[in-house]
Amino acid sequence: MEATTLRQLTAYTAVARAASFTAAAAEMHVSQSSLSRAVADLERQLGVQLLERDTRNVQLTAAGVEALRIAEQIVTAHRAGMKELRRFLLGESGTVAVATLPSVAAVLLPQVISDFRERRPQVAVRLLDGLERLVLDRVLSGDADFAITTVGDPPEQLEHRPLVRDRFVAVLPEGHPLADRQEVAWEDLAREPFLAVGRDSSVRRLTDAAFAQIDAHAAPAAEAGSIATVGGLVTAGLGVSAMPALVLPLMGSGRIACRPLVDPVVDRRLDIALRARRTLPAVTQRFLETLEEFRLQRRPLPPGVSWAGGARSLDD
Repeated sequence: MEATTLRQLTAYTAVARAASFTAAAAEMHVSQSSLSRAVADLERQLGVQLLERDTRNVQLTAAGVEALRIAEQIVTAHRAGMKELRRFLLGESGTVAVATLPSVAAVLLPQVISDFRERRPQVAVRLLDGLERLVLDRVLSGDADFAITTVGDPPEQLEHRPLVRDRFVAVLPEGHPLADRQEVAWEDLAREPFLAVGRDSSVRRLTDAAFAQIDAHAAPAAEAGSIATVGGLVTAGLGVSAMPALVLPLMGSGRIACRPLVDPVVDRRLDIALRARRTLPAVTQRFLETLEEFRLQRRPLPPGVSWAGGARSLDD
């Protein structure tokens, strides 16, 4: 049996609703003969008569009534599906999956997402936050369209675009002697009980590298898995820590003091990481364009954080 085509179903619904080949042909801007062939082909394929014709009228048979009901469902579903596909291809619908570090998800992206969804309310944004290695794995596995993360030892399958950088600061209990200074040296921090995040964190990798650069050894007085926990330990006066500026809002509302770290000045670089040579969906391209607009317009960032190529928002 030959396959019934959408063209045949569309022709049949037009004739059945108009009860006239002439009127249906005019409505569809096709010849009456092509419309008649399409309906005749449909009847032949189904093996039943759908329409009773005379010189003046077109009437539906019992089979024709049921065929009209089903044909309209198919035609309507096809039109709705094609409309949705066009919206997706234009980047006006779909889902953007972003893998990123918790600080980026909580501090940097909310305003970007708000602006983006104001223009494209039918687009959902899915944030997959986690540590650096997990974030990159989500891009490599295809779970995420792209990542915003630190640059460690990037896999060769990924390409990077610089986005922002944030400066490391000393995180001190309120009233600590080092809080009286305008700046704090890493060497001074190394002499204090140091509160570190776990070794699987990109923050730990960078603090360890900073201490190694000055040949200092800061044995952790305590180690925690989350930034918020470290913030609680600092607030309790159990020691000091070092954090990039973008994570400070995640440290809680406890009483802490932050001072720029020097000797050396350490910046954390956050890049957009994408699969190399991959064609991104239009909706993802539109989101990346929104991010680029924020960068080029130098939209406001928290103190100590700057867009790539721009001046930091903290006097340092």
